[in-house]
Amino acid sequence: MRQLVQEQLALAGPVVNHPHARELEGIDRILSDNPGLGELVLQDLHRGLAVPEEGRQGMTAEQVLRVSVLKQLNTYTYEELSFHLADSATYQAFCRLGYLNEPLSKSTLQRNIKKVSEQTWEAINRILVRYAGKLGVEDGRRVRTDGTVSETNIHHPTDSSLLFDSVRVISRLLSRAHETFGIDRFPNRTRRAKRRALDVLNAKNARKRRSAYRDLLMVTAETLNYSRAADAQLKAHAVVPRTVALRAALRHYTALAERVIDQTERRVLRGESVPASEKIVSIFEEHTDVIVKARRDTHYGHKLTLTAGRSGLILDWVVENGNPADSTLVTRTIERQREMYGRVPRQIAFDGGYASKENLAAAKALGVRDVSFSKKRGLEVLDMVKSQWVYKRLRNFRAGIESWISFLKRCFGLGRCTWRGEPGYARYVGASIVAANLLTLARHLA
Repeated sequence: MRQLVQEQLALAGPVVNHPHARELEGIDRILSDNPGLGELVLQDLHRGLAVPEEGRQGMTAEQVLRVSVLKQLNTYTYEELSFHLADSATYQAFCRLGYLNEPLSKSTLQRNIKKVSEQTWEAINRILVRYAGKLGVEDGRRVRTDGTVSETNIHHPTDSSLLFDSVRVISRLLSRAHETFGIDRFPNRTRRAKRRALDVLNAKNARKRRSAYRDLLMVTAETLNYSRAADAQLKAHAVVPRTVALRAALRHYTALAERVIDQTERRVLRGESVPASEKIVSIFEEHTDVIVKARRDTHYGHKLTLTAGRSGLILDWVVENGNPADSTLVTRTIERQREMYGRVPRQIAFDGGYASKENLAAAKALGVRDVSFSKKRGLEVLDMVKSQWVYKRLRNFRAGIESWISFLKRCFGLGRCTWRGEPGYARYVGASIVAANLLTLARHLA
């Protein structure tokens, strides 16, 4: 009979019968079968500690690894992750969190997750690839390689916006130095810089735009003079951590602002074409590269070279420095596969940009039996592979990596990396790929 209220509530919730819960169960089984993964994470958590055995208990290495996977699996923010860990019994069980333990705050999660280095994520992935080999899921005999771009978390760069960012940030640091250490109060040019940046954006002709740029450059140079004067005054103060950190920040952003001024003067005032390798497109993520794809699409981030197997697992990845030509990466890709497996793949499929006679000869010399490039570029099919049928199969096989790249970007946040700094970028890429591989492997085992 239906009641008004339920007087006695159950002490334990029912077992969740849901596809996501079953996927987590599969991932849990994989992580439990490989306890060495937690040992790798523990080394990162201990790094920098004078006496690791002392101090607060903190999160365990296993918990850090599992919450990292859960975060990338659902593309949660740290605040969302904190809520779901406190709210979901399934997530608590997966992450080995006690039901009565105090919920983990977003700052605790961020501090622990970001301690896991990019080298550790790569080592974790190689253990998972070997585990997949033992289970017969992936043998690395036939692989495919392609490149993509993962963007950094910056706004669209223009010289005027970069100059305004420089004035805004340095002025804020100068204000902090005055309030904290009592140095001189310098004029704040943020409002004027913002007006000039808007004038550049809304200028109706080149003459007005150039005039606004001149004034914006003058305001930025004036702010840099204030920064140097403040640095000299801070030098006279007692050497304490806060003084050192503030001086380091002032010098850091002053140096970046000088580069922005230089590239703006060269481009706007002198009409030069500044090479992409010499440009700075963000003062917050200064490591960002300018990547031009197919001579039409411009991306701001880093180029990734991904190698995947038949199972869909990402066997290997490299965060490239700059925008190297695909044709220069073939030998390195094969050598990394030999390092992982102790042998080269039997068959390997590349995009057309990797094709050249030199690369084909190098791959064959390393022992690869069939090498397929999606565009022949003057190469004979029978020089690459043993038959036309094999070439078509490998060419179609290579096309499948595009769907896995899309999968990584749509479902694991690899389209835009949100962690700060160059090390943070590499760690984000590693965490996303490991989470994707765990999910793929769990689905294979299911």
